[in-house]
Amino acid sequence: MTTSAALRATLVEQLTADGTLTDPAWRRAAEAVPRELFLSEYFQEVPGSNPTGYRAVHADSPGWLEAIYTNQTLITQLSGNTRPGDARGRTVTGAPSSSSTLPSLVLGMWQQLEVRSGQRVLEIGTGTGYSTCLGAHRLGDQNIVSVEVDPGVAERAEAAIKAAGYAPALVVGDGLDGHAEGGPYDRLIATCAIRYLPHPWLYQVKPGGKILATLSGWSYGFALVLLTVTGPGRASGRFLPGYTSFMMARPHTPPPRQSITLAPGDQRPSRIDPAVLGTWTGSWVAQLGAPSAERMGAGGQQILLDVATGSQARSEPDGNGGWTITQRGPLRLWDQVESAVVQWQERGCPHQEAFGLTVTEHGQRVWLGGEDGPGWDLPV
Repeated sequence: MTTSAALRATLVEQLTADGTLTDPAWRRAAEAVPRELFLSEYFQEVPGSNPTGYRAVHADSPGWLEAIYTNQTLITQLSGNTRPGDARGRTVTGAPSSSSTLPSLVLGMWQQLEVRSGQRVLEIGTGTGYSTCLGAHRLGDQNIVSVEVDPGVAERAEAAIKAAGYAPALVVGDGLDGHAEGGPYDRLIATCAIRYLPHPWLYQVKPGGKILATLSGWSYGFALVLLTVTGPGRASGRFLPGYTSFMMARPHTPPPRQSITLAPGDQRPSRIDPAVLGTWTGSWVAQLGAPSAERMGAGGQQILLDVATGSQARSEPDGNGGWTITQRGPLRLWDQVESAVVQWQERGCPHQEAFGLTVTEHGQRVWLGGEDGPGWDLPV
């Protein structure tokens, strides 16, 4: 029988070989922290199910330990309340609401944070506690403060962290408020996606300190940004290479909506191929242009919807190789998206690492190329 230590060593070797683990200190943390302590149970997708179904995997299930030491995200909660223990022996559905993120992303982000020994870190989103323990191993318990919004998730994480032999400061609360009592901090790392930088973070991290967070929105485009705090309430930095996504922070999720009724509206030809909205960076650029819109559809048939105003936009083939856009409502959603995408395309469709973010007390602006380039305000 393969042991946890052997599986862990193999995973660490794989992450080192593929260039994920480059810092010896973080390699030692990955070798030391047993991931299975944080994953006594988890969900796996049922292949081919529609809507997506999940089956529970427990410590007595075949392959339980082996899956933990593969480089994959393992879901630990659905729809904010369903745990694997609630679904033993049956298939369930729901939206993932808590997970243990794939190890390569967790360790990669810790390295991207550029943290040094002796520095204090505020972690937003304790989750299972695995990432928290990696940080505690590297920096010491006294230098880690981790905040979790879900009391049940926080309770299970606390037990697992204690079982692993670590004792960082754990807080139950809204991570978007940070944790001023434990500050100031040298670094902040967020394991949830946000629509904009919460103001408390910008005051709780020291000037010269760094914030690593994933920006997203209601169309679910994602981009990872590393900011340097330049003063109270101010920061600037650039987006990073790669492809990072997280579940949205619960206060930043879209408002509830009813079933969609596609209504008539004004029509015109599209200047862009709607399929670009389904690409990694294209979806994110479109989201910058229309931050209040939710995006649905695929390929050349896209739907944009703004719940607050009832504004709609949709694309459909015109039969001649182009696309017809139908818009209605006070917001011309496709106009907004199209303008942003065209500016991006005119500069060669670069990945998000060509973009940056400047935060001041007056607003938060994403820019392309440089601060004097095209830009879009975040919905603060």
